[in-house]
Amino acid sequence: MSGKDRIEIFPSRMAQTIMKARLKGAQTGRNLLKKKSDALTLRFRQILKKIIETKMLMGEVMREAAFSLAEAKFTAGDFSTTVIQNVNKAQVKIRAKKDNVAGVTLPVFEHYHEGTDSYELTGLARGGEQLAKLKRNYAKAVELLVELASLQSLFPGLNVLLLISSQSWMRESEKSSIG
Repeated sequence: MSGKDRIEIFPSRMAQTIMKARLKGAQTGRNLLKKKSDALTLRFRQILKKIIETKMLMGEVMREAAFSLAEAKFTAGDFSTTVIQNVNKAQVKIRAKKDNVAGVTLPVFEHYHEGTDSYELTGLARGGEQLAKLKRNYAKAVELLVELASLQSLFPGLNVLLLISSQSWMRESEKSSIG
């Protein structure tokens, strides 16, 4: 141990009390940093697992949605011009919220429906069942895309916070083991 790591104090009961209080404060700070680091690591792993699951599910949902589009076009003919002409405003919208993990605020996106379905009667003459299936499949695809976007926007920020938190915890751990 080098001389610069030592703290110059006079050996008395008051100095001992002060050093005990400093040690207690350092241990409490280290424990809090460790808890924060553990909470962020747990959340990071949960998000990573959910991203992988969502991406796997996304492939299946998009494949089914594309197939239902082909079915609907085959049954009902070309309905794209009808849909494009009747669009006034979006039915599915995205809302940004804040999620608090161990004192760290993270952005989260969620989707919500606004208004009524203006295409309820589309395909009434022919292909109505396929169009309803098409709407359900693409609604599920949009829902998964919003969830995936939310998770992937959390990922980099949480990664940086985790690195900072674990580095701080390691520095505090080294300081308390030296002293």
